[in-house]
Amino acid sequence: MAVITSQHRSLRQAAEAINIRQSTLSRRLRDLEYCLGSVLFERTNGGTRPTVEGQEFLEAAKRIIEEVNAITVRLKTRSRGESGRLTIGVHTSLAAGNLRATLIEYRRRFPEVEAQLVDGSGEHLISDLADATIDVAFVAESEPSWQDRSLSVWSERVVVAVPDTHPFNDQEVVHWHDLKREPLLLPSRGPGPEFNKLLRSKGGASDSLRLFRHDVSLDRLLTLVSLGWGLLLALEGAIGSAQSRVSFREVHDLDGPMRFTFRAYWRQANSNPSLSTFLEMLRERYPDLSADQPLI
Repeated sequence: MAVITSQHRSLRQAAEAINIRQSTLSRRLRDLEYCLGSVLFERTNGGTRPTVEGQEFLEAAKRIIEEVNAITVRLKTRSRGESGRLTIGVHTSLAAGNLRATLIEYRRRFPEVEAQLVDGSGEHLISDLADATIDVAFVAESEPSWQDRSLSVWSERVVVAVPDTHPFNDQEVVHWHDLKREPLLLPSRGPGPEFNKLLRSKGGASDSLRLFRHDVSLDRLLTLVSLGWGLLLALEGAIGSAQSRVSFREVHDLDGPMRFTFRAYWRQANSNPSLSTFLEMLRERYPDLSADQPLI
């Protein structure tokens, strides 16, 4: 009321603005002055003006009101999932592909949400999800150990990165059985463990294969490919990370292009509103998959 009175500089106009009687407003202002032990307004026939003490009080009151309004707006947008924080577990490249497109769209729709990415193998991401350290995880292939919520989203082709001098550059695709004779680089993080499972299922005992594991990022692995250290198995999202003297070829088996199917995993008990809006967006982007499955 004191702030409104200072804005109108008239008890009558201020009372009309807040729809109370002028006598009621005057009494409440005097009660406030009594509590503060200071006179806040000079009352004259020409209007009502703040005293020096009143001006100091009003400046502080306005700051408090602005902060409360800002907090109220933040809480409302957070409850609608329009702001806040979302932690996303990934283990594939963001250089291209569906995951990159999904994150770009989410950022466009909800720029006030602080999206944090966590990298790791599928096993580690599922563990982080169970420990509630991340909100949602995108993992290639199914995780039978996960008993909570999940949603099938997209698939990515398996590709192989080869140096420009390699004979595979003369082929449109590389067949799986041809890779058995090649030194293969595998990342220790990201989809590395999934590729290891694939090698075991396709090629028998992986001990008979020439596998070289490196705990480095994708760009360093591609550098090793360009140096002739071996060929790198990757998912098609890595194509956007192409370096000079390195190219990518699809990997085929007897059934055609090899693919990994991705699923989004989350905990039903997670009450983060930003997760709800993120899952709603996923359902919009992939409406034909798991259409009858509830989001949370």
